This record gives sequence, C-alpha cells and structure tokens, in this order.
Amino acid sequence: MHAAIIGALAGLAVASPAMAEPIRLTDALGRTVELRAAPRRVVTIFSSNTELVAALGLTDRIVGIDAFTRYPPEAATKPVVGGRLGFSVDAVVAQNPDLVLVTPARQAAHQLLVPMARLGLPVIVLTSRSLGEVLGNIRLVGRALGEAERGETVAAGLEARLAAVARRLAGTVCPRTILVTGRLGNGLLLVARQDSYTGDALVRAGACPALANRGIAQVSPEAVLAADPDVLLLAGQEWDLAELTARLGFREMRAVQAGRAHTLPRAEFLIPGPRTVDGIERLAALLHPHQTAP
Repeated sequence: MHAAIIGALAGLAVASPAMAEPIRLTDALGRTVELRAAPRRVVTIFSSNTELVAALGLTDRIVGIDAFTRYPPEAATKPVVGGRLGFSVDAVVAQNPDLVLVTPARQAAHQLLVPMARLGLPVIVLTSRSLGEVLGNIRLVGRALGEAERGETVAAGLEARLAAVARRLAGTVCPRTILVTGRLGNGLLLVARQDSYTGDALVRAGACPALANRGIAQVSPEAVLAADPDVLLLAGQEWDLAELTARLGFREMRAVQAGRAHTLPRAEFLIPGPRTVDGIERLAALLHPHQTAP
C-alpha cells in the first residue's frame, strides 16, 4: 500500500508542470524587481502608466489609478489611490495589487517605494524622457505582465509609424517652433523643453526648437517674443490660444500674423504614451503639408 502511494505520487510529480521561472526586470532607477508570477492586479500611478497597460490590451488587470487618469474610459472608473495631494499607501494596499507601476513625479515614488517594499509589494518605476524610453517602457511592462510578445508587437508597430514619418520628412526644412504647455500665475509661460519627451516628439514631427531651454520649462513672455518662432503651438483649447495671441506683442508675432499658431491636444503631447505617435503624425502633416509618404 505504502509503495503504491509513493508510486502514485511519483507519477503525479512527473505529470505536474514545472514551476514558472520568476520574472526579473530592471526599472528606471536601476532596481532589480522580481515577480514570482505575471501580475493580475496592477495599480497604475499616473495616466502615462495606465495608458501603457491599456495599449497592451490589459486594462482589465488595472485595479487602481490616480485622480488625473481619464483614458481609456474603462480605466478611468477604477478606484483612485491618490492625486495632487499625494498617494495613500492604505488605498493602494486595499486594492490587493501584485504590482504597482509608478513614475517619480509629485513625490509618488518617494511616498510609495519604501512602504511597498516593507509590505513585500513589487513596484516598477518608469521614466519617460524620450520617445525611445516610452517604447522601452511598453516592452518592459509587457514582460512584467507576462506578455513580452505582445509588448514587442505594440512597440514595433509604433516604431514603424515613427520611421514612416521620418522618411516622409527626410530633407525638409524644419520650422523654428515653440510649444506653450501652460501659464503660471506670475506671468511666466511653461514651454516644452528641448531635453524632454515632448521636445523629442516635436522634433520627430519635423519641428526645430526656437528656444534654447534645456532643463528649463518656465520662460518669460518676452523670451518667447524675442525668439520669434516660425510656428507657435499651444497644448490646450482654441480659446486658450485665442486669449494668448490677443495679448500685446503676441498678436504682432510673425507666426500669428502668418496664421501659423495652432493648438495641440494635451493628451497627445503631455502624456508620454502611445497616443503621442498619433499626435506626431498629425503635427507632421500640419507642419509639412506637401510631404507625402515615400
């Protein structure tokens, strides 16, 4: 009897599938993150990280978001774990996540990394300083969620579209461009920095920076007027642009007088994710309307 039981158990051991290898990744902070299995419950801090998971077709795995997430609609209804005033460890833990995706903005990483480590909840920190880094994040998140092939497919598709834009714009003269992303109460303007994700997107759409503002997002209106760009862009609504271009100095700007002041969707150029490729394609067509695909 004893031998029979041992034999049966041995047979079960042979028939049982091998334990899956843990998933090991390196995040933007150089931290090694180990996942014992592909996560099924993910908290995504910041809209950009939510959109990365959604681009992989895995929105159903998202169980918590931050207060500013609006897209995709099916993710925007998930429980909120924090927002402008910070992020609640208790709210994150209440969602019973097996992975937290976070970006080091608004102190999110500072507030969550240590508490999550103490609780044994894995956190992957992602940064998005360029389009290349965003595409790398898609691949990284795909691997983290056990969908490496899907991540590669999505990223490669976006790369192909960017390459098509680059071919179409080859040899063109890029207009000197400024993108205003916001206005401050002290009168200063927020503009896209050259060394940023948004600056990279503008260049890929066939624009050249009219301001030398590496590392600096806040500039005076006088600096924008002095730069005298060929094209003035504003991330926002038409009424925002109308108000800005009606100001003294701006209404005399060469770009405004020539009808080369335009709005861009904030979601496409200020949220580092797949939708920015849509924005690049549209802006390239706006800036270079006579260029056709090769």
